[in-house]
Formats: sequence, structure tokens, C-alpha cells
Amino acid sequence: MEFIDTKIPDVKILEPTVFGDERGFFMETFRADEFAERTGAKPFVQDNHSKSVQGILRGLHYQQEQTQGKLVRVVSGAVFDVAVDMRESSATFGDWVGVELSAQNKRQLWVPEGFAHGFYVITESAEFVYKCTDLYHPQSEVSLKWDDATVGIEWPLVDGKPPSLSGKDQNGLSFADAPKF
Repeated sequence: MEFIDTKIPDVKILEPTVFGDERGFFMETFRADEFAERTGAKPFVQDNHSKSVQGILRGLHYQQEQTQGKLVRVVSGAVFDVAVDMRESSATFGDWVGVELSAQNKRQLWVPEGFAHGFYVITESAEFVYKCTDLYHPQSEVSLKWDDATVGIEWPLVDGKPPSLSGKDQNGLSFADAPKF
């Protein structure tokens, strides 16, 4: 597994070594000892799996309590995955990283605690799986506005159409008003 630095040092792209032939492929997607050594992350306690159609944008979410680090990947289709640094003491506070994750490129993204996270589906549909370092705590979940001008995420919107959002995400907070870490 290769750990690739992004412009935010704590956010990492993980690229597996894939062994394949005409019969298919094999790859290791996670190894606890190596992951802990390279990221310092807490152990994972919850796995999630979602499926969404093209144009869906989920996020940008984070929890103020039971803060979650997330290791995310796509097993079908492709998404544009984003992490926003919400840690006021960080040199990269307010910065964002965006990476295409797909079943084809088999990349994963490590999103540490203290980051807002979201993804936009760029293919007909996508299945998204992720490991979390703490349990879901809906009472403390925050949704950061996906198109906040201060953050300035450059979403690759299909045909330039606005994304489809949940009610919670339609009412996301501006970066200025969102709670920080």
C-alpha cells in the first residue's frame, strides 16, 4: 500500500498494490499495523456502505462529539471526495482536498478527525464504503454548506447542474458560522 501526501499533510491518499490477470484481481485494502503507523489513527469501530446516483452530493459532514476519522473508498462507480480542515489550530485551517475515488483506480482517502467530509457522485451511480474511528452520533452532526465561497471547493458538477442534496445539506452552515475544533 502506498500512502500519498496531499496538500493537507494529515489527509492521505492510499493506493493499493493490485495483483491481477484475466481471472480478476486481488488487493489488500487495509492492514491495521501499517495504517496506525502511517496515520496515528485510532482503531476503527464502525463500517458503513452507501449507494447513490449521479448528481447526489452527500456532505460536508462532521461530528462535534464522538469525532470520526474516516477511511473511504468506492467499490462501484466514481465520486469526487472532499475533506475540509475545520481545526482552528492547524496551518491548513479552512483548506480543502478533493480526490476522485473510483472502483477503477481503487484509491482510498484517509480523512482524520477534525475534518468536514463529503462526496459527489460523478458516474451513473456509486457505492461508497468507509471505516470510522467512532460511532455515528447524530445529535452532534454538523453539515457545512457544500458551496461555501470562503472554502471555495471546485466540485466537478456533471453538465454544470446543481447537485441533489438532502434537506440537512440544503441547510448547511457557512464556514464562518460552523463550529470548529
